Amino acid sequence: MSSQGLIEISRTLVAGDKGLLAMDESNPTCNKRFAPLGIPQTEEARRAYRELIVTTPGLGESISGAILYDETIRQKKKDGTPFVKVIIDAGIIPGIKVDTGAKDMAGHPGEKITEGLDGLRGRLKEYFQMGARFAKWHAVITIADGIPSQGCIEANAHALARYAALCQEAGLVPVVEPEVLMHREHTLGRCREVTEEGPENGFQPALCTTGDAGGYDSEAQHGASGIDLPQAGSGGRGGRRHGEMSLAGRPRRRFGDCVLVGRPIR
Repeated sequence: MSSQGLIEISRTLVAGDKGLLAMDESNPTCNKRFAPLGIPQTEEARRAYRELIVTTPGLGESISGAILYDETIRQKKKDGTPFVKVIIDAGIIPGIKVDTGAKDMAGHPGEKITEGLDGLRGRLKEYFQMGARFAKWHAVITIADGIPSQGCIEANAHALARYAALCQEAGLVPVVEPEVLMHREHTLGRCREVTEEGPENGFQPALCTTGDAGGYDSEAQHGASGIDLPQAGSGGRGGRRHGEMSLAGRPRRRFGDCVLVGRPIR
């Protein structure tokens, strides 16, 4: 897919008042939801549950893209229709979660590094052939005494950049999600400080290595995220850049041919 094609998809994902549907929960997480309710923890039960979601009447009126899990993108309706086709027919762009989760970072107690780069090029090629047109990678930044460390921020930024470049090579728009965790004992002010400093000191340089990092798309600069991010290439703090809110309450921005997702700070 050409760069222009990636840009058009990223614009569609953040257009209007629609949001991304995160139906990418893993099988273990889905099973944990089923267990207390007495629902069988089987592939068929998960398939039936997901069919209810993708066949929701009018879903495309509110959803621009649906993030799927590896099992989900391979599943079909009971009548044999692939979920991907159902999603596309509803006017929704199929996406896929490609990271393998945040794991303890060696030498950095209390901090996480997201894994999944091994074999990613081949997996992205397969997902594209299955109909996916964007992907998601979730990095976790924890706040506590002495953390986040610069090493953790830079390691996650490096992984995000490598993931994003591989996505663009495969023809998928990368959703780049560096999440600063809001829950714990820190203050709102500390959360805002880390949220602002992360993009400036680590994530922004990494994002600028991917795609057309020529700045924010003005079409995606509306809503009220309340997060300050520096303008691409500015080398410092920019003015407030408002991102469109997704259904998950996360502002989204088109950054070249990436989509940057963050959490709002009120």
